[in-house]
Amino acid sequence: MLYWLTALSDGGDVFNLFRYITFRAGGAFMTALIFGFLFGTPLINVLRRKQGKGQPIRTDGPEGHFVKAGTPTMGGLLIVGALLTSTLLWARLDNPFVWIVLFVTLAFGLIGFADDYAKVSKQNVAGLSSRMRLGLGFVIAAIAAIWATWAHPPELQNQLALPVFKDVLLYLGYFFTPFAMFVIVGSANAVNLTDGLDGLAIMPVMIAASALGVIAYTVGRVDFSDYLDVHYVPGTGEILIFVAGLVGGGLGFLWYNAPPAAVFMGDTGSLALGGAIGAIAVATKHEIVLGIIGGLFVVEALSVIIQVLYFKRTGKRVFLMAPIHHHYEKKGWAEPQIVIRFWIISLILAMIGLATLKLR
Repeated sequence: MLYWLTALSDGGDVFNLFRYITFRAGGAFMTALIFGFLFGTPLINVLRRKQGKGQPIRTDGPEGHFVKAGTPTMGGLLIVGALLTSTLLWARLDNPFVWIVLFVTLAFGLIGFADDYAKVSKQNVAGLSSRMRLGLGFVIAAIAAIWATWAHPPELQNQLALPVFKDVLLYLGYFFTPFAMFVIVGSANAVNLTDGLDGLAIMPVMIAASALGVIAYTVGRVDFSDYLDVHYVPGTGEILIFVAGLVGGGLGFLWYNAPPAAVFMGDTGSLALGGAIGAIAVATKHEIVLGIIGGLFVVEALSVIIQVLYFKRTGKRVFLMAPIHHHYEKKGWAEPQIVIRFWIISLILAMIGLATLKLR
């Protein structure tokens, strides 16, 4: 919205600053951060009053989690509200990629909100059925995938870009849409599975989003993309402003989610943020690189898949408990130890993913 102040500029005044994506990204970050600090405590107080007993705790979970009974959930509303406000304020609203990532974020956030509401109102950990969640998720992802394909330049439509290999594109044709749907839905649910300890999911999401924001800015500039031999996707630079809002809102949320958490992110936040990073990967043609940058989420999801399949086949478990962060809890690792080590792993993977920009 503020971008339109450039119409008042003669090229040498303060209004000219709003032309620059980096300036507006900084504004989005500060707006979202202040939003989080201003509305965090009031939101938590409202959630605590409305939810009563808070998020139900799994009876078969780690013993240390029972002390968290009564903690309110749906804290993802704070993050989504912060990034929505900052993006609408600072981004160019004539950019289709901004609306694609906002659409996916809000739509998956609504699914998560309905799931959290079902859990809290019924005081049952089941929430919505997995079939309903996946069905709605795939519908949203299909819309986003087709929308992104339309927004891509003709030479990149329905193409899969391969990292490391210069100028290599794999034409998927009509299969690109289901592939992109899998990326978005898989990302959303992988982040959701990771959100099991105080602060565990939000920092890796911010790290992954930041790396994808750098990629979005890079592939959205013809000079940078030409220098690095990556595929130029005009318009994706504006996604950096969305990412800045996500990081600012995420830090504001982490202030209250740091152990011991005053509020949980809930599915409202985890599905929204996971869907967002999946949508950014599709928009920037870096779907495969997302598997590296978000490698922690991949491992968390795989640990659940392996556990379920192996148990159905043999009646035995590979892990003491899945997702894998609970396995380490059962092994006696302290919660902060798991969280911080997973943060470190996320940062390492993000750096490896960013390195693919130059390894051509």
